[in-house]
Amino acid sequence: MDWMGPISVLFLFALTLAFLWERKNFWKSRSQKLPPGPRPLPLIGNLHLLDLKRPHTTMMKFSKQYGPVFSIQMGTQKMVILAGYKTVKEALVNQADAFADRPVMPAFEDLEHGNGVVFANGENWKVMRRFTLTTLRDYGMGKKTIEDKIVEECHFLIQKFESFKGKPFETTMIMNSAVANIIVTILLGKRFEYEDQTFIRLLNLMNENIRLMGQPSVMLYNMFPALGFLFGGLKSVLKNRDKLYDFIQATFIEHLKELDVNDQRSFIDAFLIQQQEEKNKNQSNAFFHNENLKALVENLFGAGMDTTSTTLRWGLLLMMKYPEIQKKVQEEITEVIGSAQPRIEHRAKLPYTDAVIHEVQRFGNIFPSGVPRATNADVTLGDYFIPKGTLIIPLLHSVLYDESEWEKPFKFYPEHFLDAEGKFVKREAFLPFSAGRRVCAGETLAKMELFLFFVSLLQRFTFQPAPGTSKEDLDLTPVVGLTAPPMAFRICALPHS
Repeated sequence: MDWMGPISVLFLFALTLAFLWERKNFWKSRSQKLPPGPRPLPLIGNLHLLDLKRPHTTMMKFSKQYGPVFSIQMGTQKMVILAGYKTVKEALVNQADAFADRPVMPAFEDLEHGNGVVFANGENWKVMRRFTLTTLRDYGMGKKTIEDKIVEECHFLIQKFESFKGKPFETTMIMNSAVANIIVTILLGKRFEYEDQTFIRLLNLMNENIRLMGQPSVMLYNMFPALGFLFGGLKSVLKNRDKLYDFIQATFIEHLKELDVNDQRSFIDAFLIQQQEEKNKNQSNAFFHNENLKALVENLFGAGMDTTSTTLRWGLLLMMKYPEIQKKVQEEITEVIGSAQPRIEHRAKLPYTDAVIHEVQRFGNIFPSGVPRATNADVTLGDYFIPKGTLIIPLLHSVLYDESEWEKPFKFYPEHFLDAEGKFVKREAFLPFSAGRRVCAGETLAKMELFLFFVSLLQRFTFQPAPGTSKEDLDLTPVVGLTAPPMAFRICALPHS
């Protein structure tokens, strides 16, 4: 095995050259004032300083030391971190166009190859986002048609909770199923029963990928793609993606068999009709191809299921942790709605409940590091110059926990969203859906789901920890993943009289 010596030397030499080349090109403009940051080491950058499981915690510490705009280096990848509401707003909103791109990251390139909408760029992103927003609205996003579907799903969810007859159960798959059924209804034109094995398999594949994509091994792969063979996490992600794509492929083949331009039943139908129109026009620059459809459906299925169900699970956990807040919510619901079916029109009449839902989103903080951006032009932010192509981390944790914006940022405090008279107030620093050109496309749908599911559950049940567990025992430490869900917990849903 003595041949390993020369190969190791060559490998280290290649890495060193890559490092020096990157240093020469990326921060080449020494005449400009660049964001400060910790001094990087050769090859590994600031990797030795970072908590790889919860990088946002290290970034928050750096922001105290270096200010709201600073740089760190991960391997040979230089990135700029934006901390605090004012800085994030200045970049993502006031200079929205310059911060509208996604970075090219090896793991996401391997996963989606620039297709879909979440990690796409350029004209493909513009076309897919425009189509997505238009089609989601056509299928009821923000309208009574989708509200009716959510209300119907609330009944199925309540029945499922009732089936446990007050005994403890775990909520992850149940909440995933309920929320996923809303986006699935739009995508496929039908819902699944919670016990449907195909549905459960799809949810498990998506859940595992969301967990794996937030693991340190994927972060290391993004920094050192040449060493991908050492990091096994991404292989599992790609296998899961292929299984999910196989289902999507089989599904839209079935849709093609019954496709009727005059009777579009779902998002997939709308895409396939656009695909046919594109082919009829013989467009050379086609966007409505099968790979884009698979990535788009995966994007919407994952985002439409995970973020809202995770937030709702945080809500249930926090209601058990703070029973006095749960009681106030229930009293308001009883006084305003009684036993009537909760509807979106009730939101304005339930200021305390609305404040609690917003505080769950703020405190739950399910995307602490935000989804990365990239600059598509040289830009000046505050006193600093940021070159075109820089990877940007809009640190949402620093916005939702900004000590200059929130009275009690580290406490669960619904009064953040109430004035002195108990009326609901909007807060500018409330940015759980991010902001600017890449703000969450499903924000309207998510807000509707959160309100209707949360109010329907609190109207019918009082939530308590499993026997033998006190509210003090409930752990609010999030799980490590692409998003930050609560740790698994067991809950008792007791009929609320």
